[in-house]
Amino acid sequence: MASAPTFCPNPSPCTNRIVSSSRRRFTSFAFESGRTLFGSGVPSRNFFSLSTRVNRTGPVPISASSHTFDVVIVGAGIIGLTIARQFLIGSDLSVAVVDKAVPCSGATGAGQGYIWMVHKTPGSEKWELAMRSRKLWEMLAESIHDQGLNPAEVMGWKKRGSLLVGRTPEESDLLKRRVQQLSEAGLRAEYMYSHDLLQEEPALTVGEDGGAAFLPDDSQLDAQRTVAFLEKGNRLFASKGRYAEFYHDPVTSLLRSGSHGEVKGLQTSKNTLYSNKAIIVAAGCWSGSLMHELFKESDILLDVPVKPRKGHLLVLENFNALQLNHGLMEVGYIKHQTILASEQLDHGQALSVSMGATMDTLGNLILGSSRQFAGFSSEVDEPVVAQIWKRAAEFLPKLREFPLSDFGRSRKVRIGLRPYMPDGKPMIGPVPGMTNVFLATGHEGEGLSLALGTAEMVADMVLGNPGRVDSAPFAVEGRGC
Repeated sequence: MASAPTFCPNPSPCTNRIVSSSRRRFTSFAFESGRTLFGSGVPSRNFFSLSTRVNRTGPVPISASSHTFDVVIVGAGIIGLTIARQFLIGSDLSVAVVDKAVPCSGATGAGQGYIWMVHKTPGSEKWELAMRSRKLWEMLAESIHDQGLNPAEVMGWKKRGSLLVGRTPEESDLLKRRVQQLSEAGLRAEYMYSHDLLQEEPALTVGEDGGAAFLPDDSQLDAQRTVAFLEKGNRLFASKGRYAEFYHDPVTSLLRSGSHGEVKGLQTSKNTLYSNKAIIVAAGCWSGSLMHELFKESDILLDVPVKPRKGHLLVLENFNALQLNHGLMEVGYIKHQTILASEQLDHGQALSVSMGATMDTLGNLILGSSRQFAGFSSEVDEPVVAQIWKRAAEFLPKLREFPLSDFGRSRKVRIGLRPYMPDGKPMIGPVPGMTNVFLATGHEGEGLSLALGTAEMVADMVLGNPGRVDSAPFAVEGRGC
């Protein structure tokens, strides 16, 4: 699944950790000038105490009680954590992150970990947000490098490049047009004919009529390392009373000032969290059902049409029978990505399978991807896994030498639920009638690649800052609410 958000099949690295927050009045934090590793005024010497390993041992959880913060964020995936980071480095506001589980147990931790641009369309409503996010990721990687550390170790960052491949004359013509579009939009892009493609990616076969759009600057991330990096950076603010995490603590209700008043906080299973400025729901595919539950007894009619779109990823650990130099995606992925819920087939599930292939930093081969509407089911569907394997082997013929059954314990399947929006755009902005409640959801398979731009957009909205990217296409109002 190209950047497909999926469930982490083994969330064992994640433990329940909550950073204690001071119950005294929150104080302002004066930023120092200069560029630092976390992209803020936090002194760089503080960061060097942070391990680049994924180590999720943390402080003792705080006891059940009431706490007050300026901003409360529901959801500790890549969207929620980057929004928290943006407020911490860009303001003096205090921030709490609350989640029913822990990071990596939901959407973020099990995707392919790619910042893909090759399949995005210049001029589309998401284009500027994607470009801004890409720039922010590159700036973050550069800031890590400037501190004398290796971005590949800190967050698995590497510019591996990507190939969008086709096998027919029609697909090749489409790819040539896409290369022209991407080049005119300011990206380095090149069309590669099949004979040149063989030199670049020897394991890939597209036939004489095939070719590929090549973007050498597309980048790879390790989602779990990146999340660990974000958490550690956020926690630098805990000692100042500006940050806390409330994990394994699901939200149960809203706190309002009277039956028609504004939302003043959240009740969770263990805590009461008051908000002085904003509550932001970034709960992925659960955002719609959560908002419905929270507002069902209110005077506000709310319909957030985000729904789960199930996906499978096949992971072959330490696979050395072939090597991939870049991230691969077939051009059919674009069509499959945009299948609408109204086009559901296969007993309402609209199953589609397209080839995506990457190798992660540990040498694991990751194959995808499938898409289907199957509710909140996270069960492995072996026929779908078999289709993924068969489709990948059409492009990577070396795989035909290995029956899938041969891999045994070295094979894992990641099952996840992408937060799907019918119009294909994330929902980012204030809830109509609730000026202090915001949504940031519906990114489907682009959560990682759009995260930093989304975080900047949300923070600018709350702080009243001019936006870097037009937020109008992502507004909540008029899209089912």
